[in-house]
Amino acid sequence: MKFGYIGIDYKHADQDIRDRVSFTDNQKIDFLQKAGKAGIEQCFVLSTCNRSEVYFFAPEEIAQPLGVIRTLYEEMFPGVDFSEYLKQREEMDAISYLFRVTAGLESMVLGEDQILGQVRDAFELSRTVGSTGKELNRVVQDAVTCAKKIKTKLRISERPLSVSYVGIRQLQETFGIAGKKALVVGSGHTATLALRYLYEYGASHVTVCSRTFSHAGNLLHEFPTLTIIPFEKRYEAMKECELVVSATASPHHIIREKDIQLLHPTAILDLASPRDVETAIGRNPQAFLINLDSLNEIVETNRKQREELVQKGQRMIEEAIGETREWLATTGVDETIASLQQRCTEIVEDSYAYLNRKLDLSTRDQKIVKKILKASLKRLIREPILELKQTESKEQQEQYKKVLQDLFQFDTEIRE
Repeated sequence: MKFGYIGIDYKHADQDIRDRVSFTDNQKIDFLQKAGKAGIEQCFVLSTCNRSEVYFFAPEEIAQPLGVIRTLYEEMFPGVDFSEYLKQREEMDAISYLFRVTAGLESMVLGEDQILGQVRDAFELSRTVGSTGKELNRVVQDAVTCAKKIKTKLRISERPLSVSYVGIRQLQETFGIAGKKALVVGSGHTATLALRYLYEYGASHVTVCSRTFSHAGNLLHEFPTLTIIPFEKRYEAMKECELVVSATASPHHIIREKDIQLLHPTAILDLASPRDVETAIGRNPQAFLINLDSLNEIVETNRKQREELVQKGQRMIEEAIGETREWLATTGVDETIASLQQRCTEIVEDSYAYLNRKLDLSTRDQKIVKKILKASLKRLIREPILELKQTESKEQQEQYKKVLQDLFQFDTEIRE
């Protein structure tokens, strides 16, 4: 059996191309069925916003399995020129890639956790429709186990790289968010992220103000408990709130020292570039100001720490792949071993039947004789089995299997 991978990811194709080759569940099932008809019966499709990939085991008799999968890919998404975008790998290189993908080491955000669940879901769909086998089961299981170990031991994802998230984490660690009232100035992408994190950390009530009142109103679909106020009311709202997050695209300050009036300790997070908040506000005894300068330092530190942890994760993957490689090396001889064991069982039964006819054995003696015969033949085949398992070369395996077949006269043909 030969393992392979073929697909598109964010490193080699932009979002437009990835959207065009994204698999629906029905398309995944169609693809798996077509692959099975082409002789590739162990296969699964991983399709996310950042990648669209196929992993498979193919029998030795299929000379160019990557070509088969590539043709199916092109048939599934006609009109897309795959020559520039479609990448492929084989054997241990492909297995190593699957391990890295599952552990989040190939993700846009290094070490993210979501991909682990996506790999499991993709594999479960394949298993449900009957497109897996012992080899694919083992490789995916090993990849998932290794990814869990990396996640538990290294905790890469706990070092956030999103400036919005780092900023909210700073608010949480230094000021606390749960049970507090918050004001978000702005309604764009960064402001929306901040809203999600504020709710995640348990803010009691959140108010949004934006120059584009209708645009801010769209946020109610995701955050129905929001209060939306006009942009001109921001200073009044700040008097009532303990947390302020500003994230607009304004070219100048929108929160000025001369206009602000803080009635209680207030944490102000400025996520805008250029700055929304005058730095002089940081001198107000009631204000705790956080801006991008300090946040970018944290993000850069986290990035370096993540890269160091990724290297450790890669070493853990290399160790795990060694065990997977050893297991795969023995799968090609499983049928030979089974045939050898079956042949020994036949010899035991024949010998026991003969002795039982010739000798007047008690029930106790019958059990002892049969037990000794089994143990003796088990000793006889132990060394050949160990030698066969340790032989990694396919050519040597075939030669060894042929010798065993001739010596023990297997009734059935040995096949991969």
